[in-house]
Amino acid sequence: MTEDNELLKAKANLETAQIPWRELQRFFASGKAIFVAPELDLTQVAAEMACDNAAQIQHWMQAEQVGPVSDESAQQWFENDTLLWAVVVKPWVLVQQKSLRSEV
Repeated sequence: MTEDNELLKAKANLETAQIPWRELQRFFASGKAIFVAPELDLTQVAAEMACDNAAQIQHWMQAEQVGPVSDESAQQWFENDTLLWAVVVKPWVLVQQKSLRSEV
């Protein structure tokens, strides 16, 4: 990882926060909400997106670890009033639901 990438990751870490899914509905509606799988480091994904690492993003997308939030996930998160980790990488909002196991 380059020094620039480390700086981007540190910046993303400072800008990452928990937010209720309901507050992110407008980003979902405009197609700007991006799902990040729980097994990935949200700040690493944000850094790779910020530096436009297309090869890595494509790899994650093919593995279905990164991609647009599905209608099913959005509906479930809305119904459960789910709290997600989120970070903005303009114009995107990356969201991640941590599994209960990782929080224990």
